[in-house]
Amino acid sequence: MAAQWRNWTGDQVSRPVRTLSPASTDEVVAAVGDAARDGLTVRMAGSGHSFTGAAVTDGVLLRPERLTGVVAIAGDTVTVRAGTRLHALSGLLAQHGLALENLGDIDVQTVAGAVATGTHGTGLGFGGLATQVAGLELVTASGEVVSPDPAAVTVGLGAYGIVTAVTLRCVPAFGLRAVESAERLDDLLARWDTLPAEADHVEFYWWPHTRDAQLKRNTRVPVSDLAPLPRWKAVLDDELVSNVLFGAVCRAGARVPALVPPANRLATRLLGTRTYADLSHRVFAHPRRVRFRETEWAVPRPLLPAILAELDATIRRRGWRVSFPVEVRVAAADDRWLSTAYGRETAYLAAHRYVREPHEDYLGAVADVVHAVAGTDARPHWGKLHDLTAAELAPRYPRFADALALRAELDPEGRFANRYTDRVLGPVSN
Repeated sequence: MAAQWRNWTGDQVSRPVRTLSPASTDEVVAAVGDAARDGLTVRMAGSGHSFTGAAVTDGVLLRPERLTGVVAIAGDTVTVRAGTRLHALSGLLAQHGLALENLGDIDVQTVAGAVATGTHGTGLGFGGLATQVAGLELVTASGEVVSPDPAAVTVGLGAYGIVTAVTLRCVPAFGLRAVESAERLDDLLARWDTLPAEADHVEFYWWPHTRDAQLKRNTRVPVSDLAPLPRWKAVLDDELVSNVLFGAVCRAGARVPALVPPANRLATRLLGTRTYADLSHRVFAHPRRVRFRETEWAVPRPLLPAILAELDATIRRRGWRVSFPVEVRVAAADDRWLSTAYGRETAYLAAHRYVREPHEDYLGAVADVVHAVAGTDARPHWGKLHDLTAAELAPRYPRFADALALRAELDPEGRFANRYTDRVLGPVSN
Protein backbone atom coordinates (compact mmCIF):
# COMPACT_ATOMS: atom_id res chain seq x y z
CA MET A 1 0.00 0.00 0.00
CA ALA A 2 1.23 3.52 -0.82
CA ALA A 3 2.08 6.05 1.87
CA GLN A 4 -0.79 7.81 3.59
CA TRP A 5 -1.86 11.30 2.49
CA ARG A 6 -3.44 13.83 4.85
CA ASN A 7 -5.07 17.18 4.29
CA TRP A 8 -3.96 20.48 5.83
CA THR A 9 -5.63 19.84 9.17
CA GLY A 10 -4.55 16.19 9.27
CA ASP A 11 -8.00 14.66 9.83
CA GLN A 12 -8.81 13.58 6.26
CA VAL A 13 -6.64 10.58 5.39
CA SER A 14 -6.09 8.68 2.16
CA ARG A 15 -4.72 5.13 2.27
CA PRO A 16 -4.43 4.45 -1.47
CA VAL A 17 -3.36 1.24 -3.15
CA ARG A 18 -0.88 3.33 -5.10
CA THR A 19 0.14 6.96 -5.45
CA LEU A 20 1.31 8.38 -8.76
CA SER A 21 2.71 11.77 -9.81
CA PRO A 22 1.93 12.16 -13.52
CA ALA A 23 3.80 14.83 -15.46
CA SER A 24 1.55 14.95 -18.53
CA THR A 25 -1.97 14.37 -19.75
CA ASP A 26 -0.84 11.13 -21.38
CA GLU A 27 0.41 9.85 -18.03
CA VAL A 28 -2.95 10.71 -16.43
CA VAL A 29 -4.73 8.81 -19.23
CA ALA A 30 -2.49 5.79 -18.56
CA ALA A 31 -3.15 6.01 -14.80
CA VAL A 32 -6.91 6.08 -15.32
CA GLY A 33 -6.70 3.15 -17.73
CA ASP A 34 -4.62 1.09 -15.29
CA ALA A 35 -7.06 1.90 -12.48
CA ALA A 36 -9.99 0.72 -14.63
CA ARG A 37 -8.14 -2.52 -15.42
CA ASP A 38 -7.60 -3.12 -11.70
CA GLY A 39 -11.10 -2.06 -10.64
CA LEU A 40 -9.85 0.92 -8.62
CA THR A 41 -11.20 4.42 -8.15
CA VAL A 42 -9.06 7.50 -8.90
CA ARG A 43 -8.79 10.86 -7.18
CA MET A 44 -6.35 13.74 -7.50
CA ALA A 45 -5.24 15.55 -4.34
CA GLY A 46 -3.91 19.09 -4.57
CA SER A 47 -2.63 21.14 -1.65
CA GLY A 48 -4.99 19.53 0.87
CA HIS A 49 -6.78 22.75 1.79
CA SER A 50 -10.21 21.17 1.60
CA PHE A 51 -11.55 20.42 5.06
CA THR A 52 -13.73 17.64 3.64
CA GLY A 53 -12.87 14.20 2.29
CA ALA A 54 -13.01 15.50 -1.29
CA ALA A 55 -9.57 14.12 -2.20
CA VAL A 56 -9.66 10.91 -0.16
CA THR A 57 -9.44 7.54 -1.92
CA ASP A 58 -8.52 3.96 -1.17
CA GLY A 59 -7.76 3.36 -4.86
CA VAL A 60 -5.30 5.38 -6.94
CA LEU A 61 -4.21 8.78 -5.64
CA LEU A 62 -2.75 11.20 -8.18
CA ARG A 63 -0.47 13.95 -6.94
CA PRO A 64 0.01 16.93 -9.30
CA GLU A 65 3.45 18.15 -8.16
CA ARG A 66 4.89 17.49 -11.65
CA LEU A 67 1.78 18.61 -13.50
CA THR A 68 2.60 22.31 -13.21
CA GLY A 69 3.52 25.39 -15.20
CA VAL A 70 2.15 27.58 -17.96
CA VAL A 71 1.17 25.86 -21.19
CA ALA A 72 0.34 29.01 -23.15
CA ILE A 73 -0.54 32.67 -22.82
CA ALA A 74 -2.74 33.91 -25.64
CA GLY A 75 -4.22 37.38 -25.51
CA ASP A 76 -6.17 37.66 -22.28
CA THR A 77 -6.11 33.94 -21.43
CA VAL A 78 -3.55 31.69 -19.78
CA THR A 79 -3.57 27.90 -19.87
CA VAL A 80 -1.85 26.22 -16.94
CA ARG A 81 -1.41 22.62 -15.85
CA ALA A 82 -3.69 21.51 -13.07
CA GLY A 83 -1.16 21.33 -10.23
CA THR A 84 0.09 24.91 -10.59
CA ARG A 85 -0.28 26.77 -7.30
CA LEU A 86 -2.24 30.02 -7.37
CA HIS A 87 0.61 32.04 -5.86
CA ALA A 88 3.02 30.74 -8.50
CA LEU A 89 0.54 31.55 -11.27
CA SER A 90 0.05 35.11 -9.99
CA GLY A 91 3.81 35.66 -10.01
CA LEU A 92 4.11 34.33 -13.56
CA LEU A 93 1.22 36.46 -14.80
CA ALA A 94 2.70 39.60 -13.25
CA GLN A 95 5.82 39.08 -15.37
CA HIS A 96 3.57 39.31 -18.44
CA GLY A 97 1.60 42.34 -17.22
CA LEU A 98 -1.45 40.23 -16.39
CA ALA A 99 -3.42 39.23 -13.30
CA LEU A 100 -6.35 37.11 -12.20
CA GLU A 101 -9.45 39.25 -11.82
CA ASN A 102 -10.18 38.09 -8.27
CA LEU A 103 -8.60 35.78 -5.70
CA GLY A 104 -9.38 34.35 -2.30
CA ASP A 105 -7.44 35.19 0.84
CA ILE A 106 -5.32 32.02 0.60
CA ASP A 107 -3.34 31.27 -2.56
CA VAL A 108 -1.44 28.06 -1.79
CA GLN A 109 -4.07 25.86 -3.49
CA THR A 110 -3.61 24.22 -6.86
CA VAL A 111 -5.55 25.81 -9.69
CA ALA A 112 -7.58 22.66 -10.36
CA GLY A 113 -8.38 22.07 -6.69
CA ALA A 114 -9.41 25.68 -6.07
CA VAL A 115 -11.68 25.67 -9.12
CA ALA A 116 -13.20 22.28 -8.31
CA THR A 117 -14.34 23.28 -4.82
CA GLY A 118 -15.61 26.77 -5.67
CA THR A 119 -12.88 28.88 -4.07
CA HIS A 120 -13.84 32.57 -4.04
CA GLY A 121 -12.74 35.94 -2.80
CA THR A 122 -14.93 38.96 -2.25
CA GLY A 123 -16.39 41.74 -4.37
CA LEU A 124 -19.96 42.60 -5.28
CA GLY A 125 -19.04 42.93 -8.94
CA PHE A 126 -16.88 39.81 -9.15
CA GLY A 127 -17.34 36.07 -9.08
CA GLY A 128 -15.20 33.30 -7.65
CA LEU A 129 -12.25 31.69 -9.38
CA ALA A 130 -14.54 29.37 -11.35
CA THR A 131 -16.08 32.33 -13.19
CA GLN A 132 -12.66 33.11 -14.65
CA VAL A 133 -12.36 29.66 -16.24
CA ALA A 134 -12.65 29.73 -20.03
CA GLY A 135 -11.85 26.07 -20.60
CA LEU A 136 -10.78 22.79 -19.00
CA GLU A 137 -8.88 19.75 -20.24
CA LEU A 138 -10.48 16.71 -18.65
CA VAL A 139 -9.58 13.01 -18.71
CA THR A 140 -12.78 10.97 -18.53
CA ALA A 141 -13.31 7.45 -17.20
CA SER A 142 -12.91 6.03 -20.72
CA GLY A 143 -9.51 7.71 -21.06
CA GLU A 144 -10.81 10.26 -23.54
CA VAL A 145 -9.43 13.81 -23.25
CA VAL A 146 -12.27 16.31 -23.59
CA SER A 147 -12.97 20.03 -23.17
CA PRO A 148 -16.53 20.25 -21.79
CA ASP A 149 -18.62 23.35 -21.15
CA PRO A 150 -16.86 25.26 -18.32
CA ALA A 151 -20.17 26.37 -16.83
CA ALA A 152 -21.18 22.74 -16.39
CA VAL A 153 -17.99 21.21 -14.97
CA THR A 154 -15.90 23.97 -13.41
CA VAL A 155 -17.11 23.43 -9.84
CA GLY A 156 -16.96 19.67 -10.25
CA LEU A 157 -15.44 18.21 -7.05
CA GLY A 158 -13.30 15.95 -9.24
CA ALA A 159 -16.42 13.91 -9.98
CA TYR A 160 -16.44 14.35 -13.77
CA GLY A 161 -12.86 13.24 -14.36
CA ILE A 162 -9.28 14.31 -13.80
CA VAL A 163 -8.60 17.93 -14.76
CA THR A 164 -5.15 18.18 -16.35
CA ALA A 165 -5.17 21.82 -17.53
CA VAL A 166 -7.21 24.96 -16.94
CA THR A 167 -7.59 28.02 -19.18
CA LEU A 168 -8.29 31.21 -17.26
CA ARG A 169 -9.36 34.64 -18.46
CA CYS A 170 -6.97 37.31 -17.22
CA VAL A 171 -7.03 41.09 -16.96
CA PRO A 172 -4.21 43.62 -17.26
CA ALA A 173 -2.15 43.75 -14.08
CA PHE A 174 -3.62 46.11 -11.50
CA GLY A 175 -3.02 47.27 -7.97
CA LEU A 176 -5.29 47.35 -4.96
CA ARG A 177 -5.46 50.22 -2.53
CA ALA A 178 -6.18 48.53 0.78
CA VAL A 179 -7.87 50.40 3.60
CA GLU A 180 -8.14 48.31 6.77
CA SER A 181 -9.82 49.71 9.84
CA ALA A 182 -11.29 48.79 13.21
CA GLU A 183 -15.07 49.24 13.18
CA ARG A 184 -18.12 48.59 15.31
CA LEU A 185 -20.10 45.59 14.10
CA ASP A 186 -23.40 47.39 14.65
CA ASP A 187 -22.29 50.20 12.35
CA LEU A 188 -21.33 47.75 9.60
CA LEU A 189 -24.62 45.89 9.80
CA ALA A 190 -26.60 49.15 9.86
CA ARG A 191 -25.17 50.02 6.45
CA TRP A 192 -25.09 46.46 5.10
CA ASP A 193 -27.28 47.40 2.14
CA THR A 194 -24.57 49.74 0.84
CA LEU A 195 -21.40 48.47 2.56
CA PRO A 196 -20.34 45.98 -0.15
CA ALA A 197 -20.37 48.81 -2.72
CA GLU A 198 -18.02 51.04 -0.72
CA ALA A 199 -15.05 49.52 -2.57
CA ASP A 200 -14.43 46.96 -5.29
CA HIS A 201 -13.64 44.23 -2.76
CA VAL A 202 -15.14 44.46 0.74
CA GLU A 203 -14.99 42.00 3.62
CA PHE A 204 -15.00 42.12 7.39
CA TYR A 205 -14.09 39.96 10.36
CA TRP A 206 -16.21 39.96 13.49
CA TRP A 207 -14.61 38.89 16.77
CA PRO A 208 -17.04 36.85 18.90
CA HIS A 209 -17.59 38.09 22.48
CA THR A 210 -17.22 41.68 21.22
CA ARG A 211 -19.00 44.20 19.01
CA ASP A 212 -15.70 44.78 17.19
CA ALA A 213 -14.86 44.07 13.57
CA GLN A 214 -11.97 44.52 11.19
CA LEU A 215 -13.14 46.01 7.88
CA LYS A 216 -11.12 45.58 4.68
CA ARG A 217 -11.87 47.68 1.60
CA ASN A 218 -9.75 47.12 -1.50
CA THR A 219 -10.10 49.46 -4.47
CA ARG A 220 -8.56 48.70 -7.85
CA VAL A 221 -5.88 51.19 -8.94
CA PRO A 222 -3.31 51.39 -11.77
CA VAL A 223 0.05 49.72 -11.15
CA SER A 224 1.59 53.19 -11.39
CA ASP A 225 -0.13 54.09 -8.10
CA LEU A 226 1.43 51.43 -5.87
CA ALA A 227 2.60 52.33 -2.38
CA PRO A 228 3.47 49.02 -0.67
CA LEU A 229 3.94 48.59 3.05
CA PRO A 230 7.51 48.86 4.24
CA ARG A 231 9.01 45.39 4.62
CA TRP A 232 9.25 45.70 8.41
CA LYS A 233 5.57 46.69 8.65
CA ALA A 234 4.41 43.79 6.49
CA VAL A 235 6.41 41.31 8.56
CA LEU A 236 5.14 42.82 11.82
CA ASP A 237 1.47 42.78 10.80
CA ASP A 238 1.14 39.69 8.63
CA GLU A 239 3.63 37.39 10.30
CA LEU A 240 4.29 38.42 13.89
CA VAL A 241 0.82 39.69 14.82
CA SER A 242 -1.51 37.74 12.49
CA ASN A 243 0.34 34.43 12.75
CA VAL A 244 2.87 34.19 15.60
CA LEU A 245 0.96 36.19 18.20
CA PHE A 246 -2.46 34.97 17.08
CA GLY A 247 -1.23 31.37 17.21
CA ALA A 248 0.00 31.89 20.76
CA VAL A 249 -3.35 33.37 21.75
CA CYS A 250 -5.21 30.40 20.23
CA ARG A 251 -3.01 27.91 22.07
CA ALA A 252 -3.49 29.77 25.33
CA GLY A 253 -7.25 30.00 24.77
CA ALA A 254 -7.46 26.26 24.13
CA ARG A 255 -5.90 25.65 27.57
CA VAL A 256 -7.65 28.49 29.42
CA PRO A 257 -10.90 29.43 27.60
CA ALA A 258 -11.51 32.40 29.91
CA LEU A 259 -8.63 34.19 28.14
CA VAL A 260 -10.48 34.26 24.81
CA PRO A 261 -12.96 37.16 25.31
CA PRO A 262 -10.34 39.67 26.54
CA ALA A 263 -7.95 38.57 23.79
CA ASN A 264 -10.67 39.14 21.18
CA ARG A 265 -11.34 42.60 22.59
CA LEU A 266 -7.67 43.43 22.03
CA ALA A 267 -7.56 42.00 18.51
CA THR A 268 -8.79 44.97 16.49
CA ARG A 269 -6.54 47.30 18.49
CA LEU A 270 -3.51 45.16 17.69
CA LEU A 271 -4.43 44.91 14.02
CA GLY A 272 -5.11 48.63 13.93
CA THR A 273 -5.67 50.72 10.83
CA ARG A 274 -3.46 50.70 7.78
CA THR A 275 -3.57 51.87 4.17
CA TYR A 276 -1.30 50.70 1.39
CA ALA A 277 -1.35 49.81 -2.31
CA ASP A 278 0.33 46.84 -3.94
CA LEU A 279 -0.07 44.42 -6.82
CA SER A 280 -3.46 42.72 -6.60
CA HIS A 281 -2.31 39.23 -5.64
CA ARG A 282 -0.19 40.61 -2.80
CA VAL A 283 -3.25 42.30 -1.29
CA PHE A 284 -5.84 39.60 -1.93
CA ALA A 285 -3.93 36.79 -0.21
CA HIS A 286 -2.03 36.54 3.06
CA PRO A 287 -0.23 33.69 4.84
CA ARG A 288 -2.39 31.56 7.15
CA ARG A 289 -0.10 29.55 9.41
CA VAL A 290 -2.48 29.03 12.36
CA ARG A 291 -4.43 25.90 11.51
CA PHE A 292 -8.18 25.65 11.93
CA ARG A 293 -11.30 23.86 10.77
CA GLU A 294 -13.94 25.81 8.90
CA THR A 295 -17.50 25.86 7.71
CA GLU A 296 -18.74 28.46 5.22
CA TRP A 297 -22.23 29.19 3.98
CA ALA A 298 -23.48 31.13 0.98
CA VAL A 299 -26.82 32.92 1.45
CA PRO A 300 -28.81 35.63 -0.33
CA ARG A 301 -27.04 38.86 0.60
CA PRO A 302 -29.92 40.55 2.50
CA LEU A 303 -30.04 37.71 5.05
CA LEU A 304 -26.53 38.23 6.43
CA PRO A 305 -27.32 40.61 9.33
CA ALA A 306 -30.04 38.34 10.74
CA ILE A 307 -27.70 35.34 10.59
CA LEU A 308 -24.90 37.18 12.40
CA ALA A 309 -27.29 38.39 15.10
CA GLU A 310 -28.56 34.86 15.74
CA LEU A 311 -25.02 33.44 15.73
CA ASP A 312 -23.93 36.01 18.30
CA ALA A 313 -26.89 35.09 20.51
CA THR A 314 -26.15 31.38 20.12
CA ILE A 315 -22.48 31.77 21.11
CA ARG A 316 -23.47 33.69 24.23
CA ARG A 317 -26.22 31.25 25.11
CA ARG A 318 -24.00 28.20 24.70
CA GLY A 319 -21.08 29.72 26.58
CA TRP A 320 -18.48 28.87 23.95
CA ARG A 321 -15.15 30.69 23.80
CA VAL A 322 -14.34 31.27 20.13
CA SER A 323 -10.90 32.67 19.37
CA PHE A 324 -11.26 32.87 15.57
CA PRO A 325 -13.17 35.74 13.96
CA VAL A 326 -16.20 35.16 11.73
CA GLU A 327 -15.47 36.21 8.16
CA VAL A 328 -18.03 37.92 5.89
CA ARG A 329 -17.60 38.32 2.13
CA VAL A 330 -19.77 38.89 -0.96
CA ALA A 331 -19.86 37.80 -4.60
CA ALA A 332 -21.74 38.50 -7.79
CA ALA A 333 -24.23 36.04 -9.22
CA ASP A 334 -22.71 33.56 -11.69
CA ASP A 335 -23.66 30.78 -14.14
CA ARG A 336 -21.52 27.86 -12.91
CA TRP A 337 -23.91 24.99 -12.29
CA LEU A 338 -22.69 23.99 -8.82
CA SER A 339 -21.32 27.36 -7.76
CA THR A 340 -22.55 28.59 -4.39
CA ALA A 341 -23.30 31.92 -6.08
CA TYR A 342 -25.23 30.40 -8.98
CA GLY A 343 -27.99 32.76 -10.09
CA ARG A 344 -27.88 35.18 -7.17
CA GLU A 345 -25.88 37.92 -5.48
CA THR A 346 -24.37 36.19 -2.48
CA ALA A 347 -23.05 36.82 1.01
CA TYR A 348 -20.65 34.34 2.59
CA LEU A 349 -20.32 33.66 6.29
CA ALA A 350 -17.31 31.60 7.36
CA ALA A 351 -16.76 30.31 10.89
CA HIS A 352 -13.51 28.76 12.12
CA ARG A 353 -12.38 26.75 15.09
CA TYR A 354 -8.76 26.42 16.20
CA VAL A 355 -7.46 23.00 15.18
CA ARG A 356 -6.67 21.94 18.77
CA GLU A 357 -10.21 22.64 19.98
CA PRO A 358 -13.36 20.54 19.51
CA HIS A 359 -15.19 21.94 16.52
CA GLU A 360 -18.28 19.81 15.95
CA ASP A 361 -20.70 21.60 18.28
CA TYR A 362 -19.78 25.12 17.24
CA LEU A 363 -19.58 24.55 13.48
CA GLY A 364 -22.75 22.46 13.64
CA ALA A 365 -24.54 25.28 15.45
CA VAL A 366 -23.40 27.72 12.75
CA ALA A 367 -25.10 25.48 10.18
CA ASP A 368 -28.24 25.35 12.33
CA VAL A 369 -28.32 29.15 12.60
CA VAL A 370 -27.86 29.59 8.87
CA HIS A 371 -30.65 27.16 8.12
CA ALA A 372 -32.98 28.73 10.67
CA VAL A 373 -32.72 32.02 8.78
CA ALA A 374 -32.06 30.99 5.17
CA GLY A 375 -33.59 27.50 4.92
CA THR A 376 -32.83 25.86 1.60
CA ASP A 377 -31.41 29.13 0.29
CA ALA A 378 -28.25 28.25 2.26
CA ARG A 379 -25.50 26.55 0.25
CA PRO A 380 -22.39 25.13 1.91
CA HIS A 381 -18.93 25.71 0.50
CA TRP A 382 -17.96 22.44 -1.21
CA GLY A 383 -14.50 22.35 0.35
CA LYS A 384 -15.52 23.18 3.90
CA LEU A 385 -17.26 21.26 6.65
CA HIS A 386 -20.96 20.49 6.42
CA ASP A 387 -23.12 17.37 6.72
CA LEU A 388 -25.68 17.83 3.94
CA THR A 389 -26.54 15.02 1.56
CA ALA A 390 -27.36 15.00 -2.14
CA ALA A 391 -31.08 14.93 -1.35
CA GLU A 392 -30.72 18.05 0.80
CA LEU A 393 -28.45 19.83 -1.68
CA ALA A 394 -30.51 19.17 -4.81
CA PRO A 395 -33.22 21.81 -4.21
CA ARG A 396 -30.57 24.47 -3.59
CA TYR A 397 -29.10 24.24 -7.11
CA PRO A 398 -31.35 24.73 -10.16
CA ARG A 399 -28.91 22.74 -12.36
CA PHE A 400 -28.25 19.94 -9.86
CA ALA A 401 -30.05 17.29 -11.91
CA ASP A 402 -28.19 18.40 -15.05
CA ALA A 403 -24.89 18.11 -13.20
CA LEU A 404 -25.70 14.56 -12.12
CA ALA A 405 -26.74 13.59 -15.65
CA LEU A 406 -23.47 14.89 -17.06
CA ARG A 407 -21.54 13.06 -14.37
CA ALA A 408 -23.26 9.80 -15.26
CA GLU A 409 -22.39 10.37 -18.93
CA LEU A 410 -18.70 11.08 -18.29
CA ASP A 411 -18.18 8.57 -15.46
CA PRO A 412 -20.86 5.87 -15.74
CA GLU A 413 -19.10 3.42 -13.41
CA GLY A 414 -18.09 5.88 -10.68
CA ARG A 415 -14.36 5.67 -11.42
CA PHE A 416 -13.87 9.09 -9.82
CA ALA A 417 -16.27 8.65 -6.92
CA ASN A 418 -15.41 8.53 -3.23
CA ARG A 419 -17.37 8.72 0.02
CA TYR A 420 -17.63 12.50 -0.12
CA THR A 421 -19.00 12.64 -3.67
CA ASP A 422 -21.36 9.75 -2.88
CA ARG A 423 -22.76 11.80 0.00
CA VAL A 424 -23.06 15.20 -1.67
CA LEU A 425 -23.84 14.11 -5.23
CA GLY A 426 -25.15 10.61 -4.64
CA PRO A 427 -23.79 7.38 -6.15
CA VAL A 428 -23.39 7.40 -9.92
CA SER A 429 -26.51 6.12 -11.65
CA ASN A 430 -27.64 5.85 -15.24
